[in-house]
Amino acid sequence: MKFFNIHVGTAAPGCLVERNSTGFSIHAGKLMRLQSTWLSSVLLLCALSPSALAAQTPQVRSPSPLEQTAIANEKSLIEAKRKDDAAFFKQTLAPDFSLVGVDGQLVEGSEAADNLGDSGLLELTPYDMKVVSLGDGAAIVTYDAIVREAPAEDQDLPPRYQHFSSVWIKQAGQWKLKFHQATPTHWGDW
Repeated sequence: MKFFNIHVGTAAPGCLVERNSTGFSIHAGKLMRLQSTWLSSVLLLCALSPSALAAQTPQVRSPSPLEQTAIANEKSLIEAKRKDDAAFFKQTLAPDFSLVGVDGQLVEGSEAADNLGDSGLLELTPYDMKVVSLGDGAAIVTYDAIVREAPAEDQDLPPRYQHFSSVWIKQAGQWKLKFHQATPTHWGDW
């Protein structure tokens, strides 16, 4: 019993396989066009794949010296916040330093410096740090962080997830922290 015959002839328009008296027939001309179309598609796809993949692969670039310095300054600040390091704050804060806390209140001067450290801080884990250059002598550092503090009597815990922003400026050859802000990003997850 024959199932398929390959022949050269006419088939219904658009039909690759037709039924005849001996079973089914595959139209050779249409089969060759189908194979040719398929092969052309595969070759085109292979030719475009490296360029398409290269276009989708994000370019990893090295941070600039300014970005490296700003991130190092911010990491030092985070460590000083963990330790409530008054000496670091005195040395690093600009004379006109101000901050906005998670409560949204602007605090300036020595009160701002006093509010920067936190001896009850159990965790401050930064992630997704970014630097925006404001020229050779200034930068904004932004990042998200997981914050965990020891419970204090009669006080609510701060939001666990916060977004931080710092403005660093270079004054007389030294990097100074001019502004710092903590913004809650997710309330209720303690």
